[in-house]
Amino acid sequence: MKVGVAGIGRMGAAIAERLLEHGHEVTVWNRTRAKAEALAVHGAKVVDTPAQLASAADIILSILTDAQAIATAFDGPNGLLAGTIKGKLFVEMSTVRPETERALADRVRAQGAALIDCPVGGTTGPARDGKLLAFVGGDAADLARVLPVLEQLCRRIEHVGPVGAGASLKLAINLPLLVYWQAVGEALALCQPLDLEPARLISIFADSSGGPNVLKTRGGMIADAMQGKPPANTTFDIDSIRKDMATMIEEARSLGYDELPVTARALECFDEVSRAGLGDGDAVMLPMTWLKQRTT
Repeated sequence: MKVGVAGIGRMGAAIAERLLEHGHEVTVWNRTRAKAEALAVHGAKVVDTPAQLASAADIILSILTDAQAIATAFDGPNGLLAGTIKGKLFVEMSTVRPETERALADRVRAQGAALIDCPVGGTTGPARDGKLLAFVGGDAADLARVLPVLEQLCRRIEHVGPVGAGASLKLAINLPLLVYWQAVGEALALCQPLDLEPARLISIFADSSGGPNVLKTRGGMIADAMQGKPPANTTFDIDSIRKDMATMIEEARSLGYDELPVTARALECFDEVSRAGLGDGDAVMLPMTWLKQRTT
């Protein structure tokens, strides 16, 4: 199948690699071309503009930073919507507000194409292994067109409503996880007098009723960080977490809630980490920065 991937960040690159491994003809575009060029050695075709990507593919996946990045990639004289797209299907996988996806779907339909929103749960490892969790909003017939591709990327695919529904669920699913990074840092602070070996301590947490799945999958990285060994590679950076949390708060306000108090306070803590110059660090460093807050 001819598949295009717009946005070759960490997740976009991992998704493109997975599709190439399964024999798809993959075309890639990224605002910074060098990131896309890294996939050429795996067999991807690299193009200069989003319009060229849209013209070369039958299904176009986009996984971009935010609403502004979506507008930049889709609109304008060289955007995705300027390509030859009639009858084609866009699969928008960014983590943004549902209204962004609904407005984009209207613009896509006006050009004779279709769009589903399909943000995914998981980081680069699950993406390469085909173990993402997909939240789909859109028409069932459009989902059926791309299902063979999504089944190669995802361990579970949930069709949860019309366009925008996937975006809503992704924000909701991510909220407790992102807040947890602050909570686990505070919890570990209470354990400092125990002087337990980090791997043992994390194992105890992971085996408790308060241990979410992230401790089972990334607990070893937290234990390493507690011993002064930060991750060699970043899979989900702190600034991306901050962006997602701000989006959650904005969406809640649009739904009539004055605030999300726990999320808002956690975001303030993460903002402090970013101001200290650690925004491009991995999420597992968030608990470590809290542990260093002790003043006595």
